[in-house]
Amino acid sequence: MTDLYVWVVLAPLIGSVIAGVFGKSIGRAGAHWACILGVGVSTLISGAAFGHIVLEGGAAFESTLYHWGRVGDLTLEIGFLVDPLSATMMFVVSFVSLMVHIYTIGYMRDDPGYQRFFSYIALFTFAMLMLCMSNNFLQLFFGWEAVGVVSYLLIGFWFQRESAIRANLKAFLVNRIGDLGFLLGVAAVLFYFGTLRYSEVFELAPSLQGATLSIFPGADWSVASLICILLFMGAMGKSAQFPLHVWLPDSMEGPTPISALIHAATMVTAGIFMVARMSPLFEQSETALSVVLVVGAITALFMGLLGLVQNDIKRVVAYSTLSQLGYMAVALGASAYAAAIFHLVTHAFFKALLFLAAGSVIIALHHNQDMRSMGGLRKYMPVTWITSLLGSLALIGFPGFAGFFSKDAIIEAVHLSEVPGHDFAYWCVVIGVFVTALYSFRLYFLVFHGKERMDEHAREHLHESPWVVTVPLVLLAIPSVLIGWIGIEPMLFGDHFGDSLFVLSEHDVLARLGDSYRGEAAFIGHAFATPPLYLALAGVACAWYFYMVRPDLPALCARRLAPVHSVLVHKYGFDLLYEEVLARIGRGLGSLFWRIGDRILIDGMLVNGSARVVGWFSSLIRQLQTGFLYTYAFAMIIGLVALMSLFVFLRMQGHS
Repeated sequence: MTDLYVWVVLAPLIGSVIAGVFGKSIGRAGAHWACILGVGVSTLISGAAFGHIVLEGGAAFESTLYHWGRVGDLTLEIGFLVDPLSATMMFVVSFVSLMVHIYTIGYMRDDPGYQRFFSYIALFTFAMLMLCMSNNFLQLFFGWEAVGVVSYLLIGFWFQRESAIRANLKAFLVNRIGDLGFLLGVAAVLFYFGTLRYSEVFELAPSLQGATLSIFPGADWSVASLICILLFMGAMGKSAQFPLHVWLPDSMEGPTPISALIHAATMVTAGIFMVARMSPLFEQSETALSVVLVVGAITALFMGLLGLVQNDIKRVVAYSTLSQLGYMAVALGASAYAAAIFHLVTHAFFKALLFLAAGSVIIALHHNQDMRSMGGLRKYMPVTWITSLLGSLALIGFPGFAGFFSKDAIIEAVHLSEVPGHDFAYWCVVIGVFVTALYSFRLYFLVFHGKERMDEHAREHLHESPWVVTVPLVLLAIPSVLIGWIGIEPMLFGDHFGDSLFVLSEHDVLARLGDSYRGEAAFIGHAFATPPLYLALAGVACAWYFYMVRPDLPALCARRLAPVHSVLVHKYGFDLLYEEVLARIGRGLGSLFWRIGDRILIDGMLVNGSARVVGWFSSLIRQLQTGFLYTYAFAMIIGLVALMSLFVFLRMQGHS
């Protein structure tokens, strides 16, 4: 089995190398076929693994591929763990990536960096699969950093743009903050457990109960809480949780296919997957669970509000990603790990669909992304229209669609939770339902209905996108509608994940929710007795009234609520805080340290100063080099007299 699973990661890597190194020789077709075949092989094997381990109940697979190094008694390994959790992630990542690869043929067909882009996205898939399949913290960290590096390359793909360079640098730096915490968490795991292998760490996890350490004198810290919060800092960066969320909307500077890949199935889901994988550790600390719960709740509601004032079609979808990632984090904090992964899976399909549909609109409008220049596209782009509608209904959690089953399960799980902060989190995710419906259907109505606001040239050339764009839309729309029906019972209340996820009995909210579960139809029926359904419908109704019946009202509300609107437009001031305040402080401190440390201490004293001392001493010694024999003879006599005097002095001291 090891040889087979190796190809899950090797196939996209080989495709990436072929497209990147030999792209000019094999041309555009050769590059995209190499990468598509590589990801296709990965998808087939991942699907087979999912079928064997999850559907047929086969045994999980774990194997060490090779020993990377040895430090004392610690062996650093590269290996695979393919259990129900990783098999689920492998299939979702590879399938969504395959759809994005096919879509890219149409979207990037005129771009001069065609081969380079395919090389990058195949490499991105490889990095995410390495992360998902790891059986130890070393390989996890490798995949963790690899997706960060490739995202840097992809966000700044159009490096001729100043905005793209700023965006990829912003993503890279913000993630370094989170990754510092993550690395410290991994170091703490190694220090306290003496191993980096998951199975050994999880087996020893209960020993952390009651263990404390003193970072500052007089204050004891829970070891479990410290490790988990440090690890979650990494998830806050990768999965764009408040306050490390600022990089994700700016990642829209990259081409639309990579926006879909980052937001749907790869980088941003890495943090959610990691926390779920570390459930045996997080279950030892209610403090850490509470932190995850509250941070996720803030992200779910307040990042969603920002989507209401965006006019760039991709940025609206980006802020919806931030909000949905908050829902997943809330589920993790409530110990509903299965619900978090279930929402990750459903979200991967409908969010990839929405991004690719947005890209289809952008292609049709000659890369115009402003929704204020759209409208009435339904009759020109019927496939894009209907798939966008299906994706939007899934996103808002309309009954029967994929997002409904996963999102409502999260809301109900938080309602049953007793983790500190659960009341705050519950109201955030409930109000977030209305906000999600409002910004989602604001986008839908502005783009596909109402008055046509594009210029005459764009209108004359409007048509549906080519099949390489529309086929992935259709293939993603199908699971966006159906996968909730298929997945809710086994993933939430069945044995889908087996032993992959660990929940203490006192935290098991899904078990309590499962006691009242009576099937998918009953789950839908229950929604009619809860607020989220009516809030979603209210959000759709408000969007319809504001943007179809009274399109003058949004501007009027913006003027009447100018302070609130200004706060939202300026994104709560986080960009100002980070870029104008903290960045300037950092640059100022760096400049100060450069002047004091580099110019004065290192250059001034150590390098140039030592050179000056040597030069000065050499100038003194040089005075003795006269070239006259009597000078040297005199110096020898003086030296001999000095040595004899010293000898006599020491002898006299010895006798005394």
